[in-house]
Amino acid sequence: MAALLAAARAPFDRAEWWDGLARHCDITPRYALARHADGSAALFPLTCAGGVARPLANWYTFRWRPLVSPGADAPALLAALGADLARRCWRIELDHLPGEDGTAQSLAEALRASGWRVAMSQHDINHVLPVAGRSHAAYLAARPGPLRSTLKRKAGRVACAVLTRFCPEAWAAYEAIYAASWKGEEGSPAFLRAFAEAEGAAGRLRLGLGRIDGQPVAAQLWTVEGGTAFIHKLAYREEARAHSPGTALTAALMAHVIDTDRVDLVDFGTGDDPYKRDWMEQARPRYRISALRPADPRSWPHLARALASKARAALPPRPGTARGAPLLFDGQRPQ
Repeated sequence: MAALLAAARAPFDRAEWWDGLARHCDITPRYALARHADGSAALFPLTCAGGVARPLANWYTFRWRPLVSPGADAPALLAALGADLARRCWRIELDHLPGEDGTAQSLAEALRASGWRVAMSQHDINHVLPVAGRSHAAYLAARPGPLRSTLKRKAGRVACAVLTRFCPEAWAAYEAIYAASWKGEEGSPAFLRAFAEAEGAAGRLRLGLGRIDGQPVAAQLWTVEGGTAFIHKLAYREEARAHSPGTALTAALMAHVIDTDRVDLVDFGTGDDPYKRDWMEQARPRYRISALRPADPRSWPHLARALASKARAALPPRPGTARGAPLLFDGQRPQ
């Protein structure tokens, strides 16, 4: 299992992240592990309550996926985990599953192979920037005209700094800016600070601060790992909005991760916020899997509703009406 964890290339795949959720976010971990005779393994970091298994994650988590040893027989390992979970749970609800690496589809297939009734649907968007070897200047030249105009007109007023080690004074400024921003109260300040401290000690932290006349007005929390820059948090003081300090600080951090860290990808997390399209160039879907164990009576009402939806979908629509395709527990939507 140590080798499996050592291969992690994102915060959300590391034991430290899961431990932080347990310590600071009142989440109880449950780990499902399958091993093969050749030493390969697959791990589900989960939480479980009332017979329902969910990802070991919260609002800070960009995406969730099982960890599988490179070169392993992933379908067999995942199916073994699915079979074991069927003896312990009646329902599985997994979200923020990536599709670009095959995680969502392979999980759905493995759960079906182990007897679960599975429905999969898209539920979120992940905006990313493939750097493709460009310099920051080349990247910036390709940004939308209004963004470049804003930077030319206003960025000079904002003095930006990027810290790569944790600094208590800088973190206090971050917390003060966040509290004075449109975002209001932080969900779990203790979790976020512990994460920033650990990332700083490991050299992965990129904490940006923007100042006007020496006063901190914008702050952003990024980390760099495995060739990817992750944008975790960003905020600015409402009274400084007219100076676009957030835009100036994002540009400064982009310059750092592209020209200094030389990352391959910038990941702006989940959510289809319009401003993310100005900075990012691709949008990737994030999926949800709902799985039910047919033999458990607690599943029957859910399966009955899905069957009724399927029956209604097969009927011709009444004249003048329209409807969307219902979600079915066979992993497909009607064509």
